[in-house]
Amino acid sequence: MARPFAAIEPARASSDDGLSHALAQPTYDRILAAEPWLKRLVPGLIVLFLGILAAMAYLQTITSRRDALSDIVVDVDLVALLAASELARIGERGTKGGTPASLAQAALERAIPPSALKKNSFIVYTDSDGRIIGGLPEGFARPATLNDLLGPAQPLTIFGDRAGVLAIAQADGTKALATVRNLPQPFGQVAVIQPVGQALEGWRTRTTSSLLLLIAACAALIGISAAYFWQAWRAHQADRTCDRVRDRLDTALTRGRCGLWDWDIARGMIYWSDSMYEMLGYARKAEFMSFGDVNRLVHPDDTDLYSLADMLAAEAATTVDHAFRIRAADGDWVWVRARAELVRDEETDSPHLVGIAVDITEQRRLADETAEADARLRDAVDTIGEAFVLWDADHHLVLCNSKFRDLNGIPHEAPIAGLSYEVLAPYLNAHGRIGTDPRTAQAAQSFETETVEQRWFQINERRTKDGGFVTVGTDITALKEQESQLRDSERRLKGMINDLNRSRTTLETQAQQLADLAERYLEQKAEAEMANRAKSEFLAKMSHELRTPLNAILGFSEVMEGGYFGPLGHEKYHDYCRDIRRSGEGLLALIADILDVAELEAGKVKIERKPMRIDEAAQLVLGLHASDAESKGVILRADLHPSLIHADERAIAKIIGHLIDNAIKFTPEGGRVTVRTREVSGMVNLYVEDTGIGIPKEALPKLAEPFSWVEMDASKPTDGSGLGLAIARSLVALHGGTLKIRSQEGAGTSVLVRLPLRARREDEQAA
Repeated sequence: MARPFAAIEPARASSDDGLSHALAQPTYDRILAAEPWLKRLVPGLIVLFLGILAAMAYLQTITSRRDALSDIVVDVDLVALLAASELARIGERGTKGGTPASLAQAALERAIPPSALKKNSFIVYTDSDGRIIGGLPEGFARPATLNDLLGPAQPLTIFGDRAGVLAIAQADGTKALATVRNLPQPFGQVAVIQPVGQALEGWRTRTTSSLLLLIAACAALIGISAAYFWQAWRAHQADRTCDRVRDRLDTALTRGRCGLWDWDIARGMIYWSDSMYEMLGYARKAEFMSFGDVNRLVHPDDTDLYSLADMLAAEAATTVDHAFRIRAADGDWVWVRARAELVRDEETDSPHLVGIAVDITEQRRLADETAEADARLRDAVDTIGEAFVLWDADHHLVLCNSKFRDLNGIPHEAPIAGLSYEVLAPYLNAHGRIGTDPRTAQAAQSFETETVEQRWFQINERRTKDGGFVTVGTDITALKEQESQLRDSERRLKGMINDLNRSRTTLETQAQQLADLAERYLEQKAEAEMANRAKSEFLAKMSHELRTPLNAILGFSEVMEGGYFGPLGHEKYHDYCRDIRRSGEGLLALIADILDVAELEAGKVKIERKPMRIDEAAQLVLGLHASDAESKGVILRADLHPSLIHADERAIAKIIGHLIDNAIKFTPEGGRVTVRTREVSGMVNLYVEDTGIGIPKEALPKLAEPFSWVEMDASKPTDGSGLGLAIARSLVALHGGTLKIRSQEGAGTSVLVRLPLRARREDEQAA
């Protein structure tokens, strides 16, 4: 029945949208074309009309104000002329019967009616001296003179009648219209004054009414304009909404690779949406396509539109859901799925098949690829070395590999996919089941099991997201054998560890013994240090106790030697006293050295640093030892350079004294002792050099130790305490310096003392 309609030529339509062809009518198109111009013209006309109204109102206001002021000027001039005439007649008749002020007041009240002085105007007149003597209305507060009322800058009182009516600012600042007339004797001038503000009250009332009418008209026009634009905006928004919905529909169809179909079965015409043309790559040539044109594009193996049309015409089916191929513009076949429903047009009652056609080419390709990937996955699972089995949620076997079949004795050609666990249980139980019963298995577990062939397997089981169960069995027989070997090795290793523990116990015992020995050593060391401190304290105390009687011996021997209380008698007594004094001085020096050593060892010596000249200190010490050197026949020399250092002057003198004393002591008669100072790299070098007998090399380390003697000459025993160098070295160390000795037997000795020019912070703390 539908075949005759296939030959109908394509119908031409003026609309771009086949489903909404009645939407774009010519009248509506003309309105849409004129709408932008109307939107521009209507505001312009409204603004022009409002401008004309405003201009007319402004001109009317200015004109009415000018007319009102002209009327006021005329009224002021007439009242002034009338008042001047009345007052001039009084001056001509004379002032008999009253004073000029009373006569003038009565005449003005008779001549000028109250209506003439409207709008707060008033009249004043003066005498010949310029003083205001009266005026209308009564009770008006008048100043003394006319200038006080009108202001000093106005010309009215000067020019009088010739000035006419002028706008002035009164003395109180009020703007007014005023005129002045000259009067004969006994009067001076008469003035009529009309305040501008009160005179224009009527004009303001009329102007306010006009403005209210103008504002009302403007409000009405603005309201009408707003209503027009609001309605136009709503229409524009509705159009935009329709366009947006249509665009979104087209976009959704295009992005979704869909096309809209409307098949008029009775006429044999088919409408395609733009997205359908874009999906197939065709260009729209007409609004509708013929039935035959579309049927030629469909793949002949997939469907036949003629048979489908006969079925729909006979109403054998009301819905269509069919996948077929259709040729694209580039010649390729595109798979589409058409879903449509048979509906009837409300106007023509003709059947239409309306629906969409979705591009499923990609889904077809993915389905083919999925099938191919599934085949590859099955091959991969079948080739892995572990036993693999997958059960679905209903405990039916989905997939297994050849390893699983071999371990459970299932023939390779047996079709077991889809069989339930109950059917396969006899095979699994007979050959040592690989895996747990999926009906009772946990969500995830791992365990080891041994088959009847005495092979070990590591079983890993997991639940799948769809409720299925997967089991993987790995052959770990070789690992089990290695584990057994490792256990044997572990037992041997534990034996070695036990031996090591016994050895460690022995070592810990020895370490404890060493710790005990070290503790006893520390105790003995502490006792030795205490004994040493006791020795130092004893020496210090004994030195102090010995110095007291020794000072008395020295004092009395010096008194006796000097003969302060008379002669001793024999000359030998003088020699004995001299020997007593010298022996006492030596003993005192020895005690002083012992006391210094004791204080240094006890840490009681404090260094007080002050700026000092080391060359001056050396020169002073040389002077003290000059007599000793001279008595022994030793030459003292000095090569001193001025150097300022921060040091303890007493300690420096002791250092230099001990070094010079030792040099003189070990230098034979005719020898030299030289003292030199040099400043080198922030340090002062003090050299004490002699040409004495020298010191043996093996004796040099002992020189800095207290109470150490070095025998230089066996024929001449060395006197002294042997403390000089030890004291000097300790005092140098307290200053942060160093003391070095170089000597050669038979050639002499050289002592170098290096002292810093300025003390370092750590040296000050140590001192």
